[in-house]
Amino acid sequence: SLLYPYGPDQGDQTNPKDDDGTSERIDISVPFTFYGKTHEALFVNNNGVISFDKPVRQYTPDPFPLADGHSFVAPYWADVDNVLGGDIFYRQTTNTALLGDISQDINQYFPKTPFTATWAFVATWDHVAYYGSTSTKGNTFQAVLTTDSKMFFIILNYWDIQWTTGAASDGDAETGLGGIAAHVAPTNSPHIFQAGFNSGDDTNFYNIPGSQTDAIINITATSNVNVPGRWVFRVDNFQLTSVDPPSMKEDNNCWL
Repeated sequence: SLLYPYGPDQGDQTNPKDDDGTSERIDISVPFTFYGKTHEALFVNNNGVISFDKPVRQYTPDPFPLADGHSFVAPYWADVDNVLGGDIFYRQTTNTALLGDISQDINQYFPKTPFTATWAFVATWDHVAYYGSTSTKGNTFQAVLTTDSKMFFIILNYWDIQWTTGAASDGDAETGLGGIAAHVAPTNSPHIFQAGFNSGDDTNFYNIPGSQTDAIINITATSNVNVPGRWVFRVDNFQLTSVDPPSMKEDNNCWL
């Protein structure tokens, strides 16, 4: 599977069933450096965001950069409602087998920077529903933060994306489409889901291509590491891999 193992049998914690909810503050055993700033705690937010400074309960994504001083990762910032369906899991781990798999993947994507993971944080949104849903649609995606205490990486995995927008963001209650889509990439529209990274200043940020456009529904077919559905970044001094990100055909919203 594209996803690293997750769920209660892996020792995961589970977020409360709460629209726009969040985890408690999670103290991490290894400080994590993101855009040059070191963090010792984080929050897993139901609406598809991992934040370092404070919880993020906002359900309609804003385009990056957000120069509000708050740093966060947005694997899929959209109006999740896990009361209607799905679960949000998370854990920090030093499991040898998992760290070995993560290290192997990072070394494949960044061959010039030998890396042996010593810690990872895995957050997984499993078949989560959208606010106002009248369907059984669900999104499954995952964010992995990992480090060897010198280099810091984030892996974003998109396994099954069936909706982009909750009803409160002008999405269709039956289809989960239209309106303000989730945030993951560059856009001129303020209505669609967001995916990417925000450092908290107005200079350092990254949007996954297709964010806040209807095309983000196809993110399971895109990648910057030639693995459909996977995006990987070094984030202490932000770096993409040498693999060029995909481009989008404007005529049919398809990815190349």
